[in-house]
Amino acid sequence: MFLDVATIRVRAGRGGDGCVSLRRESHVPRGGPDGGNGGRGGSVWLVADPEMGTLLDFRYRPEYAAADGARGGGNRRTGASGDDLAIPVPCGTSVYRLPDEILVADLVEPGQRLEVARGGAGGRGNWEFRSARNQTPRKATPGKPGEALEIRLELRLIADVGLVGAPNAGKSTLLSVMTAARPKVGDYPFTTLTPNLGIVDLGDYASCTLADIPGLIEGASDGRGLGHEFLRHVERTAALLLLTDGGEPDPAAALDMLHGELARYGRRLTSLPFAVVVTKADLLDPAGGAARLAAADRWCRDHGGRRTLLVSAVRGDGLPELRRLLRELRAARPDGAA
Repeated sequence: MFLDVATIRVRAGRGGDGCVSLRRESHVPRGGPDGGNGGRGGSVWLVADPEMGTLLDFRYRPEYAAADGARGGGNRRTGASGDDLAIPVPCGTSVYRLPDEILVADLVEPGQRLEVARGGAGGRGNWEFRSARNQTPRKATPGKPGEALEIRLELRLIADVGLVGAPNAGKSTLLSVMTAARPKVGDYPFTTLTPNLGIVDLGDYASCTLADIPGLIEGASDGRGLGHEFLRHVERTAALLLLTDGGEPDPAAALDMLHGELARYGRRLTSLPFAVVVTKADLLDPAGGAARLAAADRWCRDHGGRRTLLVSAVRGDGLPELRRLLRELRAARPDGAA
């Protein structure tokens, strides 16, 4: 099961109480105060873990607490600090503080850490309150409570190129042919119910990560269909492939719908480099394929796209050219890496 949104409650550890103690030792008259401070409470951290792929674990365990600090002791002994709690999350997780919905951080890089709740400070023992006027204080302070809050986690898949298309445009079939991913493939709409990732071998020790999201229909940006739930997963991509079914009689209209939904969703999606792929070439005669390709190519040029390809995932037509196109799109990402 794929889960990309979760709400959890975290609580850092409470600091240990300070100690009231008077030194009692033979041959040491008027030993004085020697109560130690309490230990600091443990903090709660989120850690980006590349081995995790979903937020499913948080459905079954929504509450997390770090250890409390220990009480101070006599002979000026400071209590032990509580152990920090490290919670692994998938790379690409955005952290929002509730209820004000403030974005705290994006955990993108493996091993990246975020302290979401700081442990409480330990209380002061009576050793800290000694003075010339009060040489035997019998006062100590309690430990401070740790921070407690509710946070929302949103997973956005990290990929080089996102596949965007209407239901049954051939996204999942293309992903299954070009990568080792095995998404569900069927001859009915909304076969893809969750996002899928796959890695394409581009040759010369280069690779490209593809993200396939559920099909978009008109009104997806307003919540229709499944696309609205998963459009967030193409927010982190460096480029897009807009797929249209070769059997579509008006490719320009289909592409207008996709482009319009991306524009209404926002989040810079229409500013990403993109190319157009006309799929299912094996179902078209040469004349029909040429006409669909020409119509899609005109739309692509008019909207600033890179280029247009006609492919068949079944026969393998156009797939070598598509790999070269993916290399080109991957090189166009903002950091300029090839």
